[in-house]
Amino acid sequence: MNESEITTLDDLDRKIIVATQSGLPLVSEPYAVIAKEVESSTDEVIKRVKRMLESGIIRRIGAVPNHYTLGFKGNGMTVWDIPDNKVRQCGEMIGALDFVSHAYERPRHQPEWNYNLFAMVHGKDRTEVEKKVKLIADMLGDNNRGHEILYSSRILKKTGLRLASAK
Repeated sequence: MNESEITTLDDLDRKIIVATQSGLPLVSEPYAVIAKEVESSTDEVIKRVKRMLESGIIRRIGAVPNHYTLGFKGNGMTVWDIPDNKVRQCGEMIGALDFVSHAYERPRHQPEWNYNLFAMVHGKDRTEVEKKVKLIADMLGDNNRGHEILYSSRILKKTGLRLASAK
């Protein structure tokens, strides 16, 4: 695949993106529904979605739960000061926990902000989140040079970039 194929979207690609960007239909054959909507075949839609995934135009397809609706109201973004040479290893360990939805490295902004590892911890309430954060701190041992919990108060945005409909 050459560079122009990777970054060029034709009208059908754009229609597929617009039709799927708010989520796939909750039916047994969602790509058949999308194919009908974009006036194409199911096989062609699947082929194009795979190509867009492989090229990075679409980063991933997955469920995006609303944690509040599921009863997890104590959600907290934890921030950790981890030795730079251990941040990847610690992030993978934290990210594998079933109560962590995502973990990622971010640059420090010293002297005000010394944290380089972020991890979203979910719990029914803040007390549960604090217990889970203590488990993480214990797991990290000496690699934890400090941490904080930044609690969510509301969801401001739960979507990625959206293309405007060509209609």
